[in-house]
Amino acid sequence: MGFFDKLKEKVTGDGSEIIHEAEEDGYVELGADAGAEAGSKVTVRPFVMEDFESIKPILDSLREGHTIALVNIKPLKDKDLVELKRAINKLKKTADAIEGDIAGFGDNWIAAVPSFAHIYRHKSQEEPEKKEAVSEVNEYD
Repeated sequence: MGFFDKLKEKVTGDGSEIIHEAEEDGYVELGADAGAEAGSKVTVRPFVMEDFESIKPILDSLREGHTIALVNIKPLKDKDLVELKRAINKLKKTADAIEGDIAGFGDNWIAAVPSFAHIYRHKSQEEPEKKEAVSEVNEYD
């Protein structure tokens, strides 16, 4: 039996030959893609910040590096603005430390992402330039 036949049998077979080889050699070599699939999953996770202590699970998730955190800050905002500022500063410092990104959207939500992600921000400077360009075109009509 040739090399490719053995390889085909291992890939399409029931795996008994691999187990047998593991018993003989004492180890099994897995391909690089076997663990990559489990580690490549990203979790988008919602959080609610009710007090300053609510920040700990958010920071832990960000530090693990596979979680995009969507944080509802409204409960803390309604309760205590000083604590909210402390919590947001802590989130910013952690995002900087892990080379991630953080941004608010709307009045009550913050998104914090690890280093592999970037939060899109539209440029508010472009809009006035576009309006001016449109008005100049309309003047010549």
